[in-house]
Amino acid sequence: MNVHFSKRAEGLKASEIRELLKLTEMPEIISFAGGLPAPELFPVSEMIDVCKNVFLNDGESALQYSSTEGCKELREIIAKERMAAAKVNTTYNNIAITTGSQQAIEFSAKIFVNEGDTIICESPSYLGALNAFKAYNPNFVEVPMDENGLIVSELEKILKSTSNVKLIYTIPDFQNPTGKTLPDDRREAIAKLAAEYKVPVVEDSPYGDLIFEGTRHPSIKSFDKDGWVIYLGTFSKTFCPGLRIGWICASPEILEKYIIVKQGADLQGSTLDQKITAQFMKEYNLDLHIKDIIKVYDRRRKLMLSSIDKYFPKNTSHTNPCGGLFTWVKLKDGLDAAEILKDALKENVAYVPGGAFFANGGHPNYFRLNYSCMSDDKIVEGIKRLGKVLSKYC
Repeated sequence: MNVHFSKRAEGLKASEIRELLKLTEMPEIISFAGGLPAPELFPVSEMIDVCKNVFLNDGESALQYSSTEGCKELREIIAKERMAAAKVNTTYNNIAITTGSQQAIEFSAKIFVNEGDTIICESPSYLGALNAFKAYNPNFVEVPMDENGLIVSELEKILKSTSNVKLIYTIPDFQNPTGKTLPDDRREAIAKLAAEYKVPVVEDSPYGDLIFEGTRHPSIKSFDKDGWVIYLGTFSKTFCPGLRIGWICASPEILEKYIIVKQGADLQGSTLDQKITAQFMKEYNLDLHIKDIIKVYDRRRKLMLSSIDKYFPKNTSHTNPCGGLFTWVKLKDGLDAAEILKDALKENVAYVPGGAFFANGGHPNYFRLNYSCMSDDKIVEGIKRLGKVLSKYC
């Protein structure tokens, strides 16, 4: 077919990694590739009652259109409970519901970035965000990380020396893919730099509640005095990802643009899913549910890390996350994790090669492992198989 696509659409390409990882849908594959929550922890029985109550008590409005910014009741709960946990004092007027935080990420580029503008991101960063941003043809500048995450002094150097910076994107809590977490002083410094250079910060925080050691860090948004930080939250990692309920917390001036863009994209999120989510939050304590999740994920994290130490070659290294869903593995220079994955799949085990997490490419000798979704026995067996594959190369 001689179809004339837009320049933007012509530049879109399927991810080679995503195509390769279609193989992981086979039941015999032990997959550490996705960022999937453990399905056995979903509150299925509770949700049966919750859904019944929504239909019995509020069925007609639950099946009707609602406002673009989202149901007021759910936004009030988010402001009072979830944003308070992030140490942000706000109201429902500063909250808008999105179809997962992924939609908010894509909207961020649409709102702030013109072709050729600069986006600053961590090196490495979440590949889903990078793919969303790339549709708008920006320039990427990557900020190096140390064991504590984004290096603020390097960020400041970039801001001083780089023109046309329109957006800073960061994942401060148990970062995807590395699992690293920013200390409080760096969070405060980022908020100050955003105000000083008048550059919006998109703080993507899907994992902030999943903390295994210590206490939750205050969000970057909590240090924001001038409205330059945009907080993205989601229930996907702590509740039910299939509902696709995320949110934006931002100053009214900025939030209005997100609402207008959402009107053009899908008019609104699902009224039914929002009311179901709000009803669950009223009937049950989400924090208690999160504690149950943490117990399982923490055990699986420890099991994966100890298995890596036991079965991986000694010239590999990995991060030691204190929460979240991922650990990040480094192989010796010269190795290509994407090529090694082909051999790993022959052993029915999968991971995500690391090259795709770097906005400007390179660094093929890394890969990401997820520990939340596989059972204990599969974690041990999968890491053992993977260690066998890596031993051929390392």
